[in-house]
Amino acid sequence: MKSTAPQLVVDNVRPGFTRVDGLVVLILFGLLWSVMHFGHGMLVAFDPSQVPELDVSTSQIPYYAGRTLLRMWIAFGFSLLFAISLGYLAAKHALARAFILPALDVLQSVPVLGFLSATVAGFMALFPGSLLGVECASIFAIFTGQVWNMAFGFYHSMVTVPVDMQEAASNYGLTRWQRFRVVELPASVHSLIWNSMMSFGGGWFFVAQSEAISVMNKDIKLPGLGSYMAAAIERGDNQAALLAVVAMLVLILVSDQLVWRPLLAWADRFKIELTESGVAPTSWVYDLLRATTVFAWLRERVWQPLDDALSRTVTKIHPPTAAEPSAVWDGAWRGLGLVAAIWLGYEVALGVFSAIAILHSTLTVSMLWHVIWLGFLTLLRVLAMTVLATLIWTPVGVWIGFHPQAARYVQPLAQIGASFPVNMTFPLVVGWFVATHTSMNWGSILLIAMGTQWYILFNVIAGAMAIPNEMKEVARIYGLRQWQLWRTLILPAIFPFWVTGACTAAGGAWNASIVAEAASWGHTTLKAQGLGAFIADVTRTGNTPMIIVSIGVMSLFVVAMNKFVWRRLYSFAERRFRLD
Repeated sequence: MKSTAPQLVVDNVRPGFTRVDGLVVLILFGLLWSVMHFGHGMLVAFDPSQVPELDVSTSQIPYYAGRTLLRMWIAFGFSLLFAISLGYLAAKHALARAFILPALDVLQSVPVLGFLSATVAGFMALFPGSLLGVECASIFAIFTGQVWNMAFGFYHSMVTVPVDMQEAASNYGLTRWQRFRVVELPASVHSLIWNSMMSFGGGWFFVAQSEAISVMNKDIKLPGLGSYMAAAIERGDNQAALLAVVAMLVLILVSDQLVWRPLLAWADRFKIELTESGVAPTSWVYDLLRATTVFAWLRERVWQPLDDALSRTVTKIHPPTAAEPSAVWDGAWRGLGLVAAIWLGYEVALGVFSAIAILHSTLTVSMLWHVIWLGFLTLLRVLAMTVLATLIWTPVGVWIGFHPQAARYVQPLAQIGASFPVNMTFPLVVGWFVATHTSMNWGSILLIAMGTQWYILFNVIAGAMAIPNEMKEVARIYGLRQWQLWRTLILPAIFPFWVTGACTAAGGAWNASIVAEAASWGHTTLKAQGLGAFIADVTRTGNTPMIIVSIGVMSLFVVAMNKFVWRRLYSFAERRFRLD
């Protein structure tokens, strides 16, 4: 709170425009030009009957990398907006929560190939004669690989905001927007950034499936690293695959230095603690941007006026003197929610009746039981992955969270592991499995873990880093060591974060099973018995009835797990382990 006493006023003389500002302006214009350059390729003409061949020359890799990175950030922007909006509604409105959480459970369970099967034709019809339709389908597929972890993580952060902070906001008469901007979003930003990093890596994991689309007996390869990798795998070209991996690693490291590390350094100011941590995250990019005049000018002349205008608008709609929303405003929201629920129910009913009509003459009881049995086999692999990943990565994540200096070096390595497409390991995996006579039924557990174990690691790191420094000091004063320290401080503190990580890891494992239960390199293919391999097969052949049945069975398995396991653990964490 600033003082206006004359003797405390200090003239804040802003430095002039420097060479650093000029460099930043040039970089910003360069980014804008890059977006326009790579985005122009999304608007070219496209004829589905004459799909052009993908240029597999190595000179195209930089351009493909730019196209893929643009898709990733567009999908992430929509994922961030979706996660914050849905997470806020679910946390604030019981009626909305009753619809949103089950819907997220169902949507999380639908595999990426399932979204592609249902959306490619729709987006192509929306943009006829243009590649933008296929681009939108690819971006939507990447979106579905990023958004669920972010939505669940933000919802959990919202419902665990300390009660004393909420009471202080009420005592100061903050509006909903002010409460969200000043209290709730800052309290959630640390977890949101770590979950965003993990979700961005999840988008890389499915980039090959989203760019090399093989549905309904059609093979469409968009210019990008994912499609280039898929083409290299089909040809068994180790050199091309290695170059694509190197390009992807460069993008991951650049994103870490220019985006995620500065965001972590900025988010450290929002940690809920009474004493400052000994070692705070640092970023040379963050320090450079803080010293520029450009961003200070933008903050003063652009962001602050927009924020003030939005605050005045919200204040007119909902005055701060009102403890509760007005009856008219509350009724309007309920009416809007009812209309949305009716429309959604109508669309779901139409989809269900259409699916029943398709399945009526083709589905038999024996076929249904076979798909359910395959789903049970995949469920066992998912559970095995969750248990093993928890036992391995929980101690590692806590150690990283307690040692910020180590986190500076481990974080990019973890991002690389989380982002690395599992199908790029197929040359080694297929050869090793064949040489050691390892059954794919067991080996697929390793492949599933390679793509989804990172959700647990990143959430545990976020939970360990969010532990207030004063609690750590109290634990040291009382001499808590080993198991006593874990039982008293660490496990209660990280448990809510672990629930989010384990829930999204299990949901992502069902998606990863489609890639992991069938490994191919060149002419060598290994398959496991499971629902993932079955979905990959029926999607490739365009067997619509079996696509509907297999995706429906997978959705039922995931929803049942979320309903009877993860939702109860969420409730337990919210009741017992709030930071109040």
